[in-house]
Amino acid sequence: MDDKTKHPGLSPINDTMLTRESWKIFQIMAEFVEGFERLARIKPSVSIFGSARTKQDDPHYQLTIDIARTLSNAGFSVISGGGPGIMEASNKGAYEGKSPSIGLNIQLPHEQSGNPYQDISLSFRHFFSRKVMFVKYASAYVVMPGGFGTLDELAEILTLVQTKKTRRIPIILVHEPFWRGLIDWFKTTLVETKVISPEDLDLIQILDKPGEILDAIFRHYEHRGFEPSAEEAEILLDL
Repeated sequence: MDDKTKHPGLSPINDTMLTRESWKIFQIMAEFVEGFERLARIKPSVSIFGSARTKQDDPHYQLTIDIARTLSNAGFSVISGGGPGIMEASNKGAYEGKSPSIGLNIQLPHEQSGNPYQDISLSFRHFFSRKVMFVKYASAYVVMPGGFGTLDELAEILTLVQTKKTRRIPIILVHEPFWRGLIDWFKTTLVETKVISPEDLDLIQILDKPGEILDAIFRHYEHRGFEPSAEEAEILLDL
C-alpha cells in the first residue's frame, strides 16, 4: 500500500520536481565548498549587518564606513552581505582600509545587487549556506540598525552562542536609541517569562563609536588568541 492509499489527502508526487530537489544538494554543496575554500584564510574577521535600505546620506551609512575602516586598519577582514545600504558602507570602509573586504551576496528576485567595494565576492542562492559563512569565520558581530534580515542574523548568532553550537564572540549592537526598545522587551518579557535566562543578556553589548567597538573586541580576546581553541574548532565543524 503506497502513501496515497494510506493517506488519501496526500498530493501526488511530481517526479520531475522531486528529481530537481534531489539534485539541489550538489548546488548547496558547491556553495559550502567555495565558501570554505575562499574564506578560510581571512581570519580574524568581523561580520557587519544592517539595512539594505539605508541611504548614503544617512548618518548610519557614514558611521558604518568609519567602523569598517577602523576594523580593517586594525587587521580585521570585514564581511558584509555585499549589497546596498549598510552592506555597501561596510564593504566601502573595509575597502579603504588595510584588510580584505568580503561580500556574501544573495540572489533575490527584486532587491540585491552587489556593491563595487569587494576584494572577495561570493554569490549564494540559499540563505542558510550564506548564514553559515557569516558565523563560521567571524571573531565578532557588529549589528547596525536594520529590518527583518538584520534581526534574523542577530537571532541566529544569539541562538548559536546560547546553545553552545558556536563559540562565544562579541555581539555588538550599534546606536542605542534604535535597539533600546528591543533590549527592554528582552528584559521585561523574555526574562520575566523565563524563556531566556538573565545571563543571556550578557551576550549583547550596545556601543556607538568605532573606537569603543574595536576596544570591546580586543578586550574579549585579551587573554586568548583569535583562533578557535581545539574544542571550539570541533564545535565549528558541526555548525
